[in-house]
Amino acid sequence: MFSFLEKNPFFFTVAFLLVFSIAGLVEILPGFAKKAQPIEGLKPYSLLETAGRQVYIAEGCYNCHSQLIRPFKAETDRYGAYSLSGEYAYDRPFLWGSKRTGPDLHRVGDSRNAADWHDGHMREPKSRVPGSIMPAYEHLYTKNADFETAFAEAYTQKVVFGVPYDVEGGVQIGAEGYQKGNAESLAKAKEIFMQEAKAVVDDMISQDVKDAFEKGEVKQIVALIAYMNSLGQSRRAATQVSQAGQ
Repeated sequence: MFSFLEKNPFFFTVAFLLVFSIAGLVEILPGFAKKAQPIEGLKPYSLLETAGRQVYIAEGCYNCHSQLIRPFKAETDRYGAYSLSGEYAYDRPFLWGSKRTGPDLHRVGDSRNAADWHDGHMREPKSRVPGSIMPAYEHLYTKNADFETAFAEAYTQKVVFGVPYDVEGGVQIGAEGYQKGNAESLAKAKEIFMQEAKAVVDDMISQDVKDAFEKGEVKQIVALIAYMNSLGQSRRAATQVSQAGQ
């Protein structure tokens, strides 16, 4: 049999690839399945953070900012603990990015967890980072965040993917009594959404956003800031995990 394979390069290649693939799957899949589990301390995105993530995607922020810190000293010194697969357990889709015109944002919520900083930066980037080439995002201060779409996404994550929403001590989205097509069943979710927004608005410096909130409006900038502040929530856990593996 082996002499046959040695004399036939095509069949030898096929046999090699088959054996190599099986060995690779046996080696990789068990570890991958384990590491893909949420790391301890990781929470799914709240309703407001989900709405902000939708803004982040729509604006194409991932085109200039990565969310993946590689295990190189130059990167960990600048951005913090390197990224672990378990930190992305609730990310659908992943927003790793492919380039860094601006800095990596995976830990930005740890280093600049302040609504007023992000508020000033998004409205006038150079006011916070002199020499910044990032454009201003004034339109985010006039458009309302999409609560309904954010709830629909979070509810889908809960029902289809088993994301642990509405559990004791966890992230609440008010979906326990939700009935499709029943607007009244969204009342609790909307209340949670507004409470989250208030916490962000109170720390912002833009008076127009505060005035809009008093009228019951949540601007996209509020949701985006909430999402930005959530990035890096698992840094401490990731650091502990990485140190334990050393």
